[in-house]
Amino acid sequence: MYNNKRILAVIPARGGSKGIPHKNIINLCGKPLICYTIEAGLSSKYIDYLMVSTDDEKIANISKKYGAQVPFMRPAVLASDTSKTLDAILHAVKTLKDQGNIFDTLVLLQPTQPLRTTEDIDKSIKIFFENGEKSLVSITEVDDNPILIRTIESGRLTPLLNVSSTCRRQDMPRYYKVNGCIYINKVDELDNTTSFNDNIVPYVMDKNHSVDIDEISDLFMAEYYLMNLK
Repeated sequence: MYNNKRILAVIPARGGSKGIPHKNIINLCGKPLICYTIEAGLSSKYIDYLMVSTDDEKIANISKKYGAQVPFMRPAVLASDTSKTLDAILHAVKTLKDQGNIFDTLVLLQPTQPLRTTEDIDKSIKIFFENGEKSLVSITEVDDNPILIRTIESGRLTPLLNVSSTCRRQDMPRYYKVNGCIYINKVDELDNTTSFNDNIVPYVMDKNHSVDIDEISDLFMAEYYLMNLK
């Protein structure tokens, strides 16, 4: 709880995955991938209730083993390759409300970012409330400055940005990308038009905390950071 507001954390983890089969529970340094997110969320000073939204019994059982709540299963229709995370979140919030479990604030934690820390989560929550509960999203500085990115049109290079690139790299403005680690929204503002990636208040994260497990090579990167930096 923060400022007397009840805070719900939801980890969306469907069973299907095209890139890496059963990705959400693949082994990473001796633990299922999802467990890193569960542990970080459970250690938060502010989160009142942490649940996993899944359609998969194996994911549900592992999540419960590591301390997460799985109060109901996600319907299969909300767990296909084309399903939106937003729909799973709306389903979770509504079902909890129907059960009499009502929250003011949503913290969305995707399970494919295992290096996000409890400190990241708690700092984000504080920033969210300090900014008048405006929607928040975690970001990371990009490696490739878009000032130097070009497209090719009719055989000629065209800058992505209409900005002069005749300056030192150190003097170039900084640009950031949404890293998918943390999203925070007021529950009563969630609806079918919500776009988590378009949340407006930034929380800038260290690149070392922002690895997203999408391919096998990402697992090796996460393993390196876990073994050497944590």
